Amino acid sequence: MAITEWKNQTIITEFILLGFETSPRFQILLFLVFLSTYIITMAGNTLLVVLVVVDRHLHKPMYYFLGNLSCLEIFYSSTILLRMLASLITGEKRLSVNGCIAQFYFIASLVTTECCLLSVMSYDRYIAICKPLNYTVLMLDGFCCQLASLSWLSGFLAIAVVIVLLMQINFCGPNEIDTYFCDFGPLLSLSCSDIILLKIVAFICSFTFSLIPFLLTLISYLYIVTTVLKIPSTAGKQKAFSTCSSHLIVVTLYYGTLIVVYMIPDTPSLNYTNKIFSLFYTVLTPLINPLIYSFRNKEVKESMQRLFGKCFSLVGSVPSKLS
Repeated sequence: MAITEWKNQTIITEFILLGFETSPRFQILLFLVFLSTYIITMAGNTLLVVLVVVDRHLHKPMYYFLGNLSCLEIFYSSTILLRMLASLITGEKRLSVNGCIAQFYFIASLVTTECCLLSVMSYDRYIAICKPLNYTVLMLDGFCCQLASLSWLSGFLAIAVVIVLLMQINFCGPNEIDTYFCDFGPLLSLSCSDIILLKIVAFICSFTFSLIPFLLTLISYLYIVTTVLKIPSTAGKQKAFSTCSSHLIVVTLYYGTLIVVYMIPDTPSLNYTNKIFSLFYTVLTPLINPLIYSFRNKEVKESMQRLFGKCFSLVGSVPSKLS
């Protein structure tokens, strides 16, 4: 009976992302806000990548992983915000099924990669604080490169399996998605195919590449906190905690907002609330990550001063050379 009903329904070829439905004036205001957010996010994360690459003082495992995280945030923000900005300025809300699936693939892959990277960064801090004498032996350049590469590969390959199954299902009307980006839940709600296998595979991938990295991060910080509390002097505790405070703030914000979003019941009355909370981990987290690492990290601030000092000295030397 269900199969007959599916066959009688019209197969849709495009979705309508409703986004933030507001008046035209407020649409312009939203466009300016998100455009400013995107520019600042790009500038902050690009600056961190440049600092990690050009400043030899930051050629350390912690900053190598931070550079990877900043690269990820650049791709992540571009995948979500560029589509949102185009929709706000043109009013075009339609997106093909393949285009929507492609956006979901990149978003989900980058989210999974970020979970793995945050876990790797917490492991780095665990070794630095709990096993400082073994740090230079354990965190070799080649090993750090392998950890970062494994994080990227895990994210993109795991979601690729989900995408292969997702592309085999049909979608039926209505074709409206009440959000501003293509997410897994809304896509499944519009499906008129058997999605049991897809749900099982998606659950296994989420458990393996999201929940397990989160638990590993949590365990790493439990060991870190235990070790720090055993330090007799207050100055020693502050120094030890300062090396991981920025990462702890980023982890708390990221997982905190992610958990809240997916714990909110998927009901029409809470759709707008869900959109607002989704902005925290899709838009605000990539924005504030470089700010947290730059303002709370002494080495990054010193590197920024050196870089800007060189830039200003080069700019100042140009007029003298021309004269």
